Amino acid sequence: MKGKVSRGIFVCQVCGYQNPKWLGKCPGCGEWQTMVEDIPVDKRTYKFFSPEEETNQRPQAIDKIDIAHEQRLSTHIQELDRVLGGGIVPGSIILVGGDPGIGKSTLILQALSKLSVDGPKVLYISGEESAKQIKMRGERIKIHSKNLYVVTETSLEKIFQIVKELKPIILAVDSIQTIYTADLGSAPGSIGQVRETAGRLITLSKKTGISTFLIGHVTKEGAIAGPRILEHMVDTVLYFEGNRSHPFRILRAVKNRFGSTNEIGVFEMGSYGLRQVLNPSELFLSERPLDVPGSVVVASIEGSRPILVELQALVTSSSLGVPRRTVIGIDYNRVSLLIAILEKKVGLNLMGHDIFVNVAGGVKVDEPAVDLGTVAVITSSFKEKPIPSKTMVMGEVGLAGEIRAINQIEIRVAEAEKLGFTRCILPKNNLDRLGKKASMELVGVASIGEALKRIL
Repeated sequence: MKGKVSRGIFVCQVCGYQNPKWLGKCPGCGEWQTMVEDIPVDKRTYKFFSPEEETNQRPQAIDKIDIAHEQRLSTHIQELDRVLGGGIVPGSIILVGGDPGIGKSTLILQALSKLSVDGPKVLYISGEESAKQIKMRGERIKIHSKNLYVVTETSLEKIFQIVKELKPIILAVDSIQTIYTADLGSAPGSIGQVRETAGRLITLSKKTGISTFLIGHVTKEGAIAGPRILEHMVDTVLYFEGNRSHPFRILRAVKNRFGSTNEIGVFEMGSYGLRQVLNPSELFLSERPLDVPGSVVVASIEGSRPILVELQALVTSSSLGVPRRTVIGIDYNRVSLLIAILEKKVGLNLMGHDIFVNVAGGVKVDEPAVDLGTVAVITSSFKEKPIPSKTMVMGEVGLAGEIRAINQIEIRVAEAEKLGFTRCILPKNNLDRLGKKASMELVGVASIGEALKRIL
């Protein structure tokens, strides 16, 4: 008698689309070569709590739910707490992604070390490094804590047993792609294993109140590897960004059920680990050249924090049939649009010139408030006229060449004052509505032509 053959389904590793047969192109997201066979899990093996540990949840009125004791846990890292919305919510699941070597494991180790100082036990589970390797990294970044426990384990069932015996308040899994459950026959890192192990860890956290960090690998496109549904299952998704050629790292929340997704944390990578940068504007402007063409300071808002960054431009004649346009740290299409406005409304002949635009320090800026600064810095390099080093420029540029008002103007101006700027070029409508008069000179402009006359 022949035994039954377990037939699997093919699942897209990008969007989770399922099909009984293999397809070269996923109908769900349109990606090629992403369909992988997945053996469905036997639902009878899903229960991993004993019957006496199961909690009987009953409906209750929302007004009678007591949250007085549900206080957030501070990581004692101000930049991380800012991104999380004020600290770690008990029982929450936090997914951390980023490029290899960017500092994800270092950040979590430093946070766990500070969390365990006051006495509670925390557990760091690594599927990629041995305990001795983790200890060596801990010595390098000066981590010492008797309540920080580390273990190398990839079996989900053994991890549950360790958690049950140790009873930590914080659990970190590095990385989720290395964990597997024996209930599935597929290899660790497959879409089925990632979805199943993450789902069981989420259930564990919700039932026990253990807050869990899941560290995830990223694909070559920069997205967290595994099924997209993984990001929907967790409470918070953090991306650790940065350029390896620069020491600065940006921690950004792309999803947060317990706080804002607009906040960012700024860190500097050094020989002793990550150091939080409490005043990123001053750091980003520390090496700025003064009174040279092609350099200007603009004010960007990241969440509730104003950040002053330096925009640089280089405009040079081109011998190519199609001049080059290279943009780093700012939207390429937006810069192309602003170049067209300069040619049409100001009369600059930029067709025969290569144009390079860069945000110094490896920062990414994606708001229209830097439009006027971009226009000014390109014109400055083209005409070889420097913008005064104590002048800050901000404003949105419309297609008709008008300068439009921007939001949160007061805190942008206050940040510029704090760093010693004496003059600010801003939209005229913002100047008319500015409630608090600044000690610096404020110049309101209504059109791109008027702005360039005032700036250069």
